[in-house]
Amino acid sequence: MNSIWDQIKQFFKEGGALNQLIMINLGVFIIFLVLRILSFLFQIGIADFFIRFTALPTDLGTLLTRPWTFVSYMFLHQGFWHIFFNMLWLYFGGRLFLEYFGGRRLIATYLMGGLIGGALYVLGYNLFPVFNDVVAVSNNRGASAGVMAIIIAIATYNPRFPVRLFLFTVPLWGIAVFALLTDLVSLGEGNNPGGSLAHLGGAAFGYFMARAYTQGRDLTEGFAGIIDRFANLFKPKPKLRKVYSNSNSGNRRSNTRSGRSNNDEEKLNIILEKISRSGYDSLSKDEKDHLFKFGKD
Repeated sequence: MNSIWDQIKQFFKEGGALNQLIMINLGVFIIFLVLRILSFLFQIGIADFFIRFTALPTDLGTLLTRPWTFVSYMFLHQGFWHIFFNMLWLYFGGRLFLEYFGGRRLIATYLMGGLIGGALYVLGYNLFPVFNDVVAVSNNRGASAGVMAIIIAIATYNPRFPVRLFLFTVPLWGIAVFALLTDLVSLGEGNNPGGSLAHLGGAAFGYFMARAYTQGRDLTEGFAGIIDRFANLFKPKPKLRKVYSNSNSGNRRSNTRSGRSNNDEEKLNIILEKISRSGYDSLSKDEKDHLFKFGKD
């Protein structure tokens, strides 16, 4: 059992941002599933208790006592088909997203899309009269807002990317438009209006994120930096080999033999410190190439 758990932890660490998001969602779903089974067998309300403290409530008084639900709700699913289709969309959109934006932006876009979608959901339920009778008891759950942000971002950035659907090939923008129209129709018919509001909020962030990126601005950078610092709190400090520059002739001869200049060594030190602060994924292509060059020496 320990071996299986060790393999899961290793896969989580080395699997990349997309696999990590999917694994967290699956892990929370398994926890809820176990609690629901226990609730049924022992006739206790532990599963309902779990939902109350992880789903996003619309009642502002309740929300003030559970601010973490702005994040926890986007990893909570109650039914198999709910999580199945969300993870299917996440895997499909996430693979394309990684090709253009990378892992750090994937996680940041998922979380920021979920946060903005959750905020629009809470705002809508407290603003529109149609929700007056249910605002005190409603809550939201699911990865849809974050997933929608990823789908719309990649569709905005590369709208003509071909997607094979059975016997037809359609551009990615067609998939995005279909998803948006589905939410708008659902909202107009009053079918899951809360979910539709959250989806539209996530979609809006995905659109503006991609548009800003094409103009040379990264809307996720500040948030991604916060995530990096938080993640680094749980990482052991790497044992880095410090390279010292020295002016004595012995070191100069050594640098000459290895083909390394003092400037190269200083750049290496900067790269190593950046890895310590923000992780390997934060390096640019030039920095990774420089690190690879030193690894071969």
